[in-house]
Amino acid sequence: MTPQAPDASAPLADWLRWQEALHPQPIALGLERVAAVAARLGLPAAGPLTFTIAGTNGKGSTAALLTEILLAAGQRVGTYTSPHLLRYNERVAVNGEAAPDAVLGGAFAAVEQARHGVPLTYFEFGTLAALWLFREAAVAVQVLEVGLGGRLDAVNLVDADCALITSIGLDHLEYLGADRERIGREKAGILRAGRPAVCSDADPPRAIGAEAAALGAPLWQLGRDFHVQRAADAWNWHGPGCHYKKLPPPALAGAMQFDNAAGAIAALERVRGRLEVPQAALRAGLARLCLPGRFERRGGVVLDVAHNVEAARVLADNLRSIAPGGFIFVMGMLSDKPVEGFAEALAPLAAKFHVAALPPPRGLPAEQLAARLAGCGVPVEPHDSVAAALAAARREAGTRGTVVACGSFLTVAAAAEQLRG
Repeated sequence: MTPQAPDASAPLADWLRWQEALHPQPIALGLERVAAVAARLGLPAAGPLTFTIAGTNGKGSTAALLTEILLAAGQRVGTYTSPHLLRYNERVAVNGEAAPDAVLGGAFAAVEQARHGVPLTYFEFGTLAALWLFREAAVAVQVLEVGLGGRLDAVNLVDADCALITSIGLDHLEYLGADRERIGREKAGILRAGRPAVCSDADPPRAIGAEAAALGAPLWQLGRDFHVQRAADAWNWHGPGCHYKKLPPPALAGAMQFDNAAGAIAALERVRGRLEVPQAALRAGLARLCLPGRFERRGGVVLDVAHNVEAARVLADNLRSIAPGGFIFVMGMLSDKPVEGFAEALAPLAAKFHVAALPPPRGLPAEQLAARLAGCGVPVEPHDSVAAALAAARREAGTRGTVVACGSFLTVAAAAEQLRG
């Protein structure tokens, strides 16, 4: 029997613990249950212009950039992202400000009042609360990041005015399928008939274009309909009938950020006429872009939430801009992630892997993670916690080496807390 719901004024931690017990599975894809509760809440609200973002990598930075540009353009913006790094409040922001505990408590109480015993997952409950909160805050635009997949994700309750699909890789295979085509088809579930779509993967699965054509969703594709032209200290964006020249580089490291930025600009172009964004806002947003945990450098430590093979390759490319190798890694991973492939992408740059235990049920114990990395050709040392692994790695790196914490949001969050402490 599910315990009684907390009061609206209860601590946020009490609400989150209670939500975790509402559904017997942490992930249960499907829209029937969440749609029933949404209808009682009067959601999704018809009003805010909506950008929905799906993809394997690049969703968070694309959402952050869209938000910064829209704020610079004077729009009132609601942004929903996941997972969070340090605090749940990061997931729900109005005008770039994380929702306070009391505001989230009020939103959770509204969802609970409408739930009528329907079992919701933690993510479904949070999605409904975010949509309710954005309606109450009267946002003009909402930027919604899909949690997992697209077609059956709770965020797909909302009909996007523009659907944006970022790069597609192999992740969550047990839910989405074992190859890029099947995964791409699931991501394309956010497309809507007659509504514009953008794909910022330069080599997308064919399934995305096929789904767009079948639906009649006009799709702009990176490298076909819009293009990135890079120079030493600036870049140009070229699209149908529109060009932006000498734009500042995205203020996040990595070549992939240009693709993400190009997709965000394309999405804004697709709704021009309904939403006017001056070029000055594009420039301001690119310069202000900030997202903790994405190749974030804190002294001699790099924090990066990469947790799949494609993201590991991007991380490796970024690290080569610092040094040709010799990095000391702190790594903790979940059991359903491609551990061996992830390590293989980083091994040529690694002097050592310090591996850390992450909490059950999904987190890998350190000894199991070490065993799975035994064949990677890099020395591996297990630790009971991320804090212990980070401390050992920093001692080993000394004042001249670089430590890289990666493998999971949980790993990076624990490392960030340790560094802050």
